[in-house]
Formats: sequence, C-alpha cells, structure tokens
Amino acid sequence: MKSDTADERSIPLIGDQFPDIEVETTHGEISLPEDCAGEWIVLFSHPGDFTPVCTSEFVAFEDRREEFEQRNANLIGLSVDRVHSHLKWVDWIDEEIGVDIGFPIIADESGRVGEQLGMIQSGAGTSTVRAVFVIDPEGVVRQVLYYPEEIGRNIDEILRSLDALQKSDNEGVATPANWPENERFGDRVLLPPPGTRDDVDAREAEADDDGYEQYDWWFTLSEQ
Repeated sequence: MKSDTADERSIPLIGDQFPDIEVETTHGEISLPEDCAGEWIVLFSHPGDFTPVCTSEFVAFEDRREEFEQRNANLIGLSVDRVHSHLKWVDWIDEEIGVDIGFPIIADESGRVGEQLGMIQSGAGTSTVRAVFVIDPEGVVRQVLYYPEEIGRNIDEILRSLDALQKSDNEGVATPANWPENERFGDRVLLPPPGTRDDVDAREAEADDDGYEQYDWWFTLSEQ
C-alpha cells in the first residue's frame, strides 16, 4: 500500500504520492505531477546556473533526452535561480557548447519547492543539492538519489534505474546488482521469494524448468 504521509513529513520519500505543485519554468507554468499524468518524471535539482558541474550535467541530460523519452519519461530540472537566469544560461549552453536544452527548468527563486522536496539541506547552504526524484505514471515517488555539489551525476545509472523500475512493474521481478550487466548473472532477473509453504513447494517444482536457475527456493534467476 502506498504511503500518503508525505504532507505530514514535508519531504516525499519512496512510496509516497508526489505532492501537487504549481511551478514556473522555462517552458511556462506547469502542474506536477498532473501535467505528466500517465508518464514517468525524472525531476532533478542543481545548485546553480552558470556553474561548471551543473553545466556538464545539463549537457549530459540533453544528450540523452531521447533515451528518456523512449522510456516515456520527462526530464525536468530545478534550482533556486530566477527563470531569467535559466533562460540566459540555456542560451549560453547553446551558443558556447552547441547543445539546445529541450526540457523545462523550474525557477524556484523563493526556495519553496526545494524546501518542500528536501532538495535544500542544512549542510549545503541555501542552494539545492543534486537530488533526483523518479516519479511513476501514477505520481508515486519510486526512487530518490542525492549527490554532493562536487560530484556530477551518472546518467547511465539514472537510465538503468528507470529500466529496472519499469522491468519490475511490467514483469513482477526484481533486478540483481549491476543489472543488466551483472558480472555473474548477466541480464537475468530475480523472481520474488515465495510467501507461503505452498509457494515454496511450487517454486521447488519449477527448479528444472527451462529459463530458470534455482540456487534455492528464495534465490531463483529467470531469463525473462
């Protein structure tokens, strides 16, 4: 059952419904998660415009934007800068690096949204940290990642996480470490552990089925 306590805590955590917010962006006003209903959202905050690591990240996200869109996912950035700063920064990236940022950037000048989402943390001053919220088509927070100011995000990992979440939702499985390139198990997935004695017996009976590799009833790999 999904938790509905995000408003009590302020900061939404995994399994919480993402709070309804109205925001100003470089693409105009949008309502989240309503305007992306039925689609995934990858919402990521950055400490500030016109900073080197953030610039490298925005270029990296834009370079991979089509891959996110192929996964039915919307990229949305955020910082405490004004929308005019975002627009000027996007122009600079286009003119100097040759990359046209095609996703919206939320202007959170007051810090209201950043505070509400836990993107402004005491040890990092008044700027937003490098947070990533992955929100599913039902508006539920499925993953939260935090990075310090000095470390740029790994876009491959965010895409891998999105793939794993969608795989799990679609097929009712879990993914092992480093999936889909696990050093020992390759791209195979894990079946959820049985919850009853009858389920254990059924799982053990499947031990010799094609496509399954069973180390034990609670640790079974599948080719699916």
